[in-house]
Amino acid sequence: MPFSVENPERIPSRRYYDEEFYRLEGEHLWPHVWQMACRLEQIPNVGDWVEYSILGKSVIIVRGKAGVKAFHNACRHRGVPLAQEGGHGNCKTPGFICPFHGWRWNIEGENTFVYGKHMFSQAQLDQADLALRPCRVELWGGCAFINFDDNAPSFRDTIGPVADRIEAHGMSNLRSEWWYATVLPANWKVAMEAFMEGYHVMRTHPQLQQAAPMLYNMMYGMDTGGIGVPIDPNMSVRDNIKAQIKHLGLLSEGMAGMVHAKEVEIAKQLADVELPEDPAQAVMMWYGILNAQITAQLQAKGEKVPDLNGVAVSDPINAVEFLFPNYFLLPMFSSMSSYRIRPLGPESCLFELWSLTHVAEGQAHQTPMEPTVLPYDSDAFPPIPRQDYSNIPIQQKGMHAEGFDFMRLSKDIEGLISNYNRIIDGHLKGVAPDKLAAATNLLGGNFDGKILDLGF
Repeated sequence: MPFSVENPERIPSRRYYDEEFYRLEGEHLWPHVWQMACRLEQIPNVGDWVEYSILGKSVIIVRGKAGVKAFHNACRHRGVPLAQEGGHGNCKTPGFICPFHGWRWNIEGENTFVYGKHMFSQAQLDQADLALRPCRVELWGGCAFINFDDNAPSFRDTIGPVADRIEAHGMSNLRSEWWYATVLPANWKVAMEAFMEGYHVMRTHPQLQQAAPMLYNMMYGMDTGGIGVPIDPNMSVRDNIKAQIKHLGLLSEGMAGMVHAKEVEIAKQLADVELPEDPAQAVMMWYGILNAQITAQLQAKGEKVPDLNGVAVSDPINAVEFLFPNYFLLPMFSSMSSYRIRPLGPESCLFELWSLTHVAEGQAHQTPMEPTVLPYDSDAFPPIPRQDYSNIPIQQKGMHAEGFDFMRLSKDIEGLISNYNRIIDGHLKGVAPDKLAAATNLLGGNFDGKILDLGF
C-alpha cells in the first residue's frame, strides 16, 4: 500500500494528494464505514425523504410507516436515480417515480407500477427482486447513519462508549438552527485534521488566546509545558470571571452551537455571584453555578436539557468529539456544533457545519432542509471557521512543497491525527473488521490526545 504510516509520529504528505491513495480510500474505506447521512428532524413525517451521496454512491433515507429506512438510489429497471443529488421531499403519495420510464416504488421500497408490464417476461417482474435494494441504516444522536457494507460491525460497536456519553448530554433532542456548506480546495483529511487539536488556537484564533491566555497556556504551554491553572492569580476574582464570560462570548460568536447565545446571557447574569477568594476555586465553582443555571433556566422554558453538572461527572466528554471517519461534535454546555466533511477529489472536499440547540416543545422551529452554500473565504461564515478556512487551503499547497515528505506530530497532543490515519490504513490493508472497530472505539475522547497502540 502506498504512503502508509510506518512511524506514528510522521504522516506521509503524498497521502493528501496522491490519486492512487485517493482511489484506494474510495474502494476500501468509504464503502465500509458508518456515515452521518441526514438529521432525523429533516424527515419527521411518514413519506419524508432525503438523498445522501458520496463518491458516486447515492442513498435515499425515508421515514416509512414502521420507521426510518434507507435504499440505494437506483431504479431497478435501468438504473436511473430516483432522487436528485441533495434532494428532499415527501413521497407518501405517489411514491418514488423513475424519471426515465415512470416505474414506481412506495416508501417501503416495494414496486407499485411498471409501465407496459405485459412487454416483460414474468421472471423480470418478481416482486422481491424488483424491490429497492436496502442500505444499512442505524439511528443515533438525532441522525441517520448509513453503511454500504452489510457485514460491517454495528454503528455502536464501531463508535464505542463515547456514543452513550454524548447521548447523555442530550444529543438526540437537539435541533438545527442553521446549516452552512462550502467546497474547500483541500484533501478531506487535511480539513478533518484542522479540528483534531486545540494547539492551533494561539495563532489561528488569537482572540480566544487573548481572552483566556492562562487557559490555553495551561494546555499547550509557552515552551515550558504549561504554566498552571486556567486563571490569572494576579487578577481579582471578578476580573477572572469577566475574562471567562468574554471567552464564552467569543466562542459563541464563532461557533454558535458550541456555546449558544442564550448560555452566554445566563453567564452574564452570574458576573457578580458570591465566590471564594481563591481565584482557582472561584472559577471552578462559577462554572458549576453556570451549569446549574443553564440547566434550570432552560428546563423552565420547556427545553429537554440534562443536568449539566450531573452528566459532567457521569458521562464526561471533550469539547471536540470525533466520530470516525468524517463527523465532529463540539459540545460545551447544552448546545453543540457539528461538522461533516466529504471527499470530492484528491484535493477537494465538501465541508458542512451545523449549529444545534434545544427547542422547547411546542415552540415554532424551522429546520433547514438544505445548506447555505458559501465560498470558503466568505465573510458570512462565523469568525472561527473563517479563520480555520484561511489555513486549510494553504496547508494543502504546502503538502506539495519540495522536500516536505511527511508531517511530524506531537506524540502527546496530536495523537488523534496519527490514530485515525492508521485506522484508515487498517481499512486499506484489510485488517479484520472487529479489530478496526476496537481501534475506532479508542478515538472517543482522543481530542488533544496521545498516540495510541491500536492493536494491529
